[in-house]
Amino acid sequence: MTQTDNMAAADNQQDLAKLKLPELRKMASGMGLRGISGLRKGELITAIKTGAVPARAAKEQAPAKETPDPAVAEGTAQAQARTAPADTQQDKPAAEKTSANDNQDNRDNRDQSGSGDGEHRYESRSAARRARRNRARHGHRDQHNEQQDGQGNQSEQRDDSRQDSRSEGDSGDGKSNQGGQDRQDRSRDNRRDQHHNDGGSNSRRGRRNRRNRRGRDRDRDQHHNDGQNQNNDQDELQEVAGILDVVDNNAAFVRTTGYHTSPADVYINNNLIRRFNLRSGDAITGQVKMGGGGQSHGNGRNRRKYNPLVRVDTVNGMHPEEAKKRPEFHKLTPLYPNQRLRLETEQNILTTRVIDLIMPIGKGQRALIVSPPKAGKTTILQNIANAIATNNPECYLMVVLVDERPEEVTDMQRSVNGEVIASTFDRPPGEHTAVAELAIERAKRLVEMGKDVVVLLDSITRLGRAYNNSSPASGRILSGGVDSNALYPPKRFLGAARNIEDGGSLTIIATAMVETGSAGDTVIFEEFKGTGNAELKLDRKISERRVFPAVDVNPSGTRKDELLMAPEEFRVVHKLRRLLAGLDPQQAIDLLIKQLKKTKSNGEFLTQVTSSAPMAADKDVEEYF
Repeated sequence: MTQTDNMAAADNQQDLAKLKLPELRKMASGMGLRGISGLRKGELITAIKTGAVPARAAKEQAPAKETPDPAVAEGTAQAQARTAPADTQQDKPAAEKTSANDNQDNRDNRDQSGSGDGEHRYESRSAARRARRNRARHGHRDQHNEQQDGQGNQSEQRDDSRQDSRSEGDSGDGKSNQGGQDRQDRSRDNRRDQHHNDGGSNSRRGRRNRRNRRGRDRDRDQHHNDGQNQNNDQDELQEVAGILDVVDNNAAFVRTTGYHTSPADVYINNNLIRRFNLRSGDAITGQVKMGGGGQSHGNGRNRRKYNPLVRVDTVNGMHPEEAKKRPEFHKLTPLYPNQRLRLETEQNILTTRVIDLIMPIGKGQRALIVSPPKAGKTTILQNIANAIATNNPECYLMVVLVDERPEEVTDMQRSVNGEVIASTFDRPPGEHTAVAELAIERAKRLVEMGKDVVVLLDSITRLGRAYNNSSPASGRILSGGVDSNALYPPKRFLGAARNIEDGGSLTIIATAMVETGSAGDTVIFEEFKGTGNAELKLDRKISERRVFPAVDVNPSGTRKDELLMAPEEFRVVHKLRRLLAGLDPQQAIDLLIKQLKKTKSNGEFLTQVTSSAPMAADKDVEEYF
């Protein structure tokens, strides 16, 4: 080759060195060269000048069969392990200046000359590993440069400036600085890749942890349910029966010892109440879990824990599904009483005979016994209760005693064949009201089933006092210190009495106290005076003369009493009342009791009145009996 050819070749090589790697690859592709994608810049320049792919590249594409040197293989593995995270990095510098390309060409030429002979000798293994790392790093940079050049973004110039400064530093400081820079780059790349991997792994780990937590929750719930089922099997189920008391929307209890609260009460869940349409006053039988945790109710020292009801067997003697179909009490149609309750039993019991003549009582009656103190109202209630139990056994009898003396409660329990519900005066007013409300709710539930119920209340005045003492003050105070809101609940109690059109009735006979010297009692009586449809008034003066029953005949009576008696009987009773109206109260009751003692029954007495002559003004009334 002549000197001119050598100079041309040198100029050509310098021109190729100034070109970038994508331009060289494009030039090689135009020359028809194949397998140039993995060539470095120096190898690519050699391939363009020679017109053939170097033997080293072909050998890399088809790996050699002979076993490599163990030291070299170990170094290669370590280099690849250190440079692997750097392969995924996308923000490395992409271009090099002409001076950096010259240095790269010199290194590539040295590597090419060594690889063309098939082997290269280094002073130590560390030098060999460092050389391999450099080649791998520059190969990655070349590949990244191609991608950045293809995109043509503006970050290429900034990357070029940073790469130039780093390349100049590498060429100036030598291999030691180059190795330190490589380690920093690898360290930074590893941290970035580790952060990226941590982000991905954290998201996957979060999803995996959530799945694990859900699995643990399901296992725990399953274990809890299994344990609960085992506990249910182990806990003893005991039969329980009582009256349901719905305290409020969040609490309901089965009163197992009557109508009062006690520690033996059973808590019932609201789900059972909604499921079977249970109401306050229902008689419930079921199963209770004695060993399990129940519901706490109350405040402070009064807070108790009750055993829960786990199953409802019967409701008012019916299956729970059948009890759901019963009507509601307030939707039933009320009528005037038209079926009479006969109270006459024996000849010597004059109280019930007088009541049958003066104030006849029918099923569904709302009657008031207005009595001053010590007028014999309690005895009258006992006689009425015994007469109803004797003559009308189909009626369910309930005697409600509110704020009464304990000895009278005992006497009533022993003398009356019926259910006695009592709250003595030594109990708080709130308990008086709770017992009365539960008793009337129980009566309503029986009426919904088509039964005839008779409730005897003693007394409506004391019940009004209890509501006045237990209810919060509304600010509207009537005379006697009675709160206006305290009068509504006892009026609601008395207003529940009615005769049902399609069967069933609720009869309420309540006592009301007057002449007690309390203005509050007078206000309470005046509030209930017009609500009843029957009234029996007792006179203090008659009772002071020790004449019983001390009934004031003229103001006593029943509304629509013609519906309770036959027409002939009504005509005779009407004539009798006309005769007694001409006398004063004491003479009237004395005459009536005297004539009743002469006859064995009221029928015989009315026959005697019928056969008597018409009343004359100039004759004594006794002549007409």
